[in-house]
Amino acid sequence: MLAQIAQLLVDFVASFLVFLLLARFHFQWLRVPFRNPVGGFIVAMTDWMVRPARRVIPSVAGLDLATLIGAWLVQALALWLLLSIRDLETGGGSSASAAIGFIAVLALLDLARYSLYILIFAVLVQVVLSWLNPHSPVAPLFQALTQPFLAPIRRVLPPIGNVDLSPLVLLLLLQVLLIPLGHLRMMVGAPG
Repeated sequence: MLAQIAQLLVDFVASFLVFLLLARFHFQWLRVPFRNPVGGFIVAMTDWMVRPARRVIPSVAGLDLATLIGAWLVQALALWLLLSIRDLETGGGSSASAAIGFIAVLALLDLARYSLYILIFAVLVQVVLSWLNPHSPVAPLFQALTQPFLAPIRRVLPPIGNVDLSPLVLLLLLQVLLIPLGHLRMMVGAPG
């Protein structure tokens, strides 16, 4: 029971921080403005980790590697902790220490999956806002996040009868991408 509680807490805290760090990375990569409630929250929650890391890890080609590497390290640490907790619970050997390479690969796969989840969330929120409140203060944020991915689809599939099907196509493509990532994760031997 205590092991399950510990796993839940590790998974929740790490996932929350990794999602925030990835959102910050994607905001900077896609040039999404931070001057909105969501951007302000992300910066406030991640500055304690990103600012010191930027002194050591430079940006490359406009990509904030300090934030991305921070997300990867947090995810890798969480996976190591989850394996360690499982080892303590089952009384097994130290498989967490022996699996450092696997943990690094799993953390990369998780970052890719989480990035797809962020994009899925952004598309869904943008669609709902376009129907209910297109002039919401956060609407430009979600527009900036999704536009680079929707524009190529819109060139191939223009609106039909004033209905834009590109978000639906993008959601389908993202779901298709999640399937091989999930299988890869299972092949590597994901914990939890």
